[in-house]
Amino acid sequence: MYHLFFGVFLIVVCGNVGTVYHPVGIRKDIINIARQEIGVREATGNNDGDRVEEYLRYTGLGKGYAWCSAFVSWCYGQAGLAEPRNPWSPALFPNARTYCRSDACRRSPMLMQINPVDIFGIYGQRHRRINHVGLVKDIQGKYLITIEGNSNNRVESKRRHLATIYALADWIGGKE
Repeated sequence: MYHLFFGVFLIVVCGNVGTVYHPVGIRKDIINIARQEIGVREATGNNDGDRVEEYLRYTGLGKGYAWCSAFVSWCYGQAGLAEPRNPWSPALFPNARTYCRSDACRRSPMLMQINPVDIFGIYGQRHRRINHVGLVKDIQGKYLITIEGNSNNRVESKRRHLATIYALADWIGGKE
């Protein structure tokens, strides 16, 4: 027996109740949570400030660390999901969750797979790894509309061309 309750499926099997999140509902919840954070700023430009430190604490870190991955993890956590919960950007792209890397993310067929709150990663040449992440809010042609933390010392929405995206990961499953 299945019941839909505020974007969550409750499954009752032999008297036991389990919770399975409905992909469309949970995606909307995460986007709404992230949208409410737009405008949060660092206090001194040194990865600090009450809210920034809250994102960092969620992943086990204190002030002073890069926080884009902590922000993404915090948004998922506020929606009731246990994962991802990691402050290290590359950790958000395990093989089981990542559906494109490198040039594959730039191809037109990829546009059909991208969903809101999928996580995008940007590769940093200096670090030789993914060094910035954020959430996909929407897709407009070959552009992603994003919500991301630690971008210009704040949470902001940006427009990013797919040519700048190195990887995409889906931590929710299911299509919108």
